Order: sequence, then structure tokens, then C-alpha cells
Amino acid sequence: MQMGPTIRRRRLGTDLRRLREARSLRLEDVAARLEVAPSTLSRIETGKAPTRTSYLSVMLDLYGVDDPGQRERMADMAREGQRKGWWAQCDDLLASGVGSYLGLEAAACAVRSFVVDLVPGLVQTRAYASAVYAASRPELTADQVKRLAWLQTRRPEMLADGAELHLILDEAVLRRTVGTTHVMIAQLQHLLAVAGRPSTTVQVLRLASLRPVLSDSFTVLSFADQADPDVGYYDGVRGQAIRQERESEVRAMRHVFDQLRRAAMTPTDTAKVIAKLIAHVGG
Repeated sequence: MQMGPTIRRRRLGTDLRRLREARSLRLEDVAARLEVAPSTLSRIETGKAPTRTSYLSVMLDLYGVDDPGQRERMADMAREGQRKGWWAQCDDLLASGVGSYLGLEAAACAVRSFVVDLVPGLVQTRAYASAVYAASRPELTADQVKRLAWLQTRRPEMLADGAELHLILDEAVLRRTVGTTHVMIAQLQHLLAVAGRPSTTVQVLRLASLRPVLSDSFTVLSFADQADPDVGYYDGVRGQAIRQERESEVRAMRHVFDQLRRAAMTPTDTAKVIAKLIAHVGG
């Protein structure tokens, strides 16, 4: 899959930050030369905002980048980073940071998620997603709910080829009824089918099991290129996707995931639990 605009913005921002720091220039000093707020330059360096080619030219001059090949490569990345993401037609409905998350998710070679409330968006059926949005965002129109549900079901298609998916679900996720009984059965059946795929691992953390650590939902994305370090995400109170890139924090998230993985049921036992729940709900 071709590298998307979000990962290009992130990689270019990382390069620009390194160049600035190598020159011992402060964020505020460079922002003043660009005539922008320091927060704007910070968003560029973290890949949360695209880099205008006019800004890029000034920054490369400041950082002493004279090599034509390097300047052209970075200019290409800036132009590619300005393209719209695949989720653009729903961008007006997404909470802060969600679009950026979707772009990085599509570029990841591995997605590790622990969830405590709902079936993860990557494995939601359209009917389940519709029920989730209708219940959690009552201000949405039927058409808006339909658009967001479509978005959820497109996410698996956008994953990079061969990407690994590892989900750890609190048992409450499976037992919490969302939508009608028919919707819930179909969702559990879909989850069971997804769990059987070679690139997917699904584990359940039983309600009665001893928890090695208490945690809210979070996701860690990993990338094939070493130039792109892992990034962590957790949900905000209004559905925001809050990004965490500090290496120590992301490392802590990976450690928590490993602890939960060891405490959770095996994939085989998990599949049995899901199958029993399908029979119970359907009975």
C-alpha cells in the first residue's frame, strides 16, 4: 500500500525537528521567522499539520540544507502530506485527532489494542457501528450515523498488507448489549470470524480474573520502517484520539499490553467463550 499523507507528515515533521535541534534553534525563534505561532510549528513537527512548501523553503534555509536532492525529497513529502486522507468525506464528523489516527493506523504493520467498553472499530459490523454512534452521539442525523458507520467498516480494508492485529477485550465488551439482539449476534459472529484469521489475535480478559494492572482503553501502532517509531493513542472523554509519542510513555503502554496479554485467555479459549455467548444470546 502506498504511504499515506499522515505518515508522510509525521516523518517530515520528525526530520524538520531534528534539523532544527541540530542547529540549536528554539521553536519560538523559527516560528518567528515563519511569522506563525510556536504552536503551529509544533503541530508541523509532530506531523499533526501539513507543511506548506513556502514554510519548508524558509526552514531548510535556516537549517543550512543546501543539497538539492534532499530539498526536493522533503518538498515532495510536504506536497504528499497535503493530500486528503481516505476518511476526508467524514472529516467534518470526526472528533479531534481521529483523522490523524486513521492515517497512521492505515500505515501500521501492527495494531495492538486493549478495550474495556465497546468492540473495537476495526472489527465492528456496520449495524453495530450504527448502534454505537446513535447511542453515543444522539445529536447526529440518520445520514451522519450512516456515514460514520461506513467509515468504521472501511478501516480494515485500509490496513497495510500483512498488518498484524492483536486485540485484548475486557469480557464486559462481549456482554454489553449494543443495538438489538440480532445486531449483537451478528457482531459476535463477525468477531469470531476475524479471530480465526492468521494475522489477527483476539484474547478476552475475564471479569473474574486477577488483573495485573488496571487500565483504560489504548492502542499502540507499530510501523515497518525504523524511521517511524511506535505511537500510542487513548480516547478522550468526547471521543478524541489523544496521541502519545514520548518514548517512555509508549514503552509503558507496550509493557501494560504485555501484562494484560499474559493475564488474558488464550485465543483458543477466547473463541470458545465467544461461541458460547453467541449461542446464549441467540437462545
